[in-house]
This record gives sequence, C-alpha cells and structure tokens, in this order.
Amino acid sequence: MSLPKCPKCGSEYVYEDGELLICPECGYEFTKEDAQKKEEGLTVKDAHGNILQDGDDVIVIKDLKVKGASGSIKGGTKVKNIRLCEGDHNIDCKVPGFGAMKLKSEFVKKA
Repeated sequence: MSLPKCPKCGSEYVYEDGELLICPECGYEFTKEDAQKKEEGLTVKDAHGNILQDGDDVIVIKDLKVKGASGSIKGGTKVKNIRLCEGDHNIDCKVPGFGAMKLKSEFVKKA
C-alpha cells in the first residue's frame, strides 16, 4: 500500500504515525481522508443540487440582507464568473451594485 503525497507541499516522503500521516519536509500532519478529499477536489452544489465550477454564472434565489449595507441583494440577481473557495461562504464573486462578496451556495442556482 502506497501512501498519498502531502496535500500541502506535494512531497512524496510521507510517513505514517498511528492514524496520522506526516510530511517531513513541511511538517504538515493529515489523515488519509484529508488526502482523499484534496485529490477529489472541492465540490460545491447549488440550491437544486447542481455542481458548480469556477467561472459559472449563478442567480440569487431569495433576497439576502447584507451586513453594513443599506439595501439587500434581490432575488433574481445574476452573478457572473464565480470562484469557488473553502469555508461556510463558498462562492467568491462580484455582485452588481454591491461589489466583491462571498455567498453561500445554498442561496443560488446555476444560470
């Protein structure tokens, strides 16, 4: 059984220490499940279960309040050229009338 490469630096000199895998080059500690997720890539789905990719266009499905802004993003607003990222708000984009912003994928549908 071969060990996966380090997800952080790509080193092939990974060794096993109990449940953890350790990279001696960068010191990163991870599990086999973490390595599999990294190899599979980031999967983000919209409100209807469609898989989103970088560069897709999406439509906001409901009015979204924006902290610190006087208005809200109206349902039906089309957002072009999205970028996917890790975290709770997993879509990075520029919303017309608001500027750069992060959105949750559960509030958009693929255009």
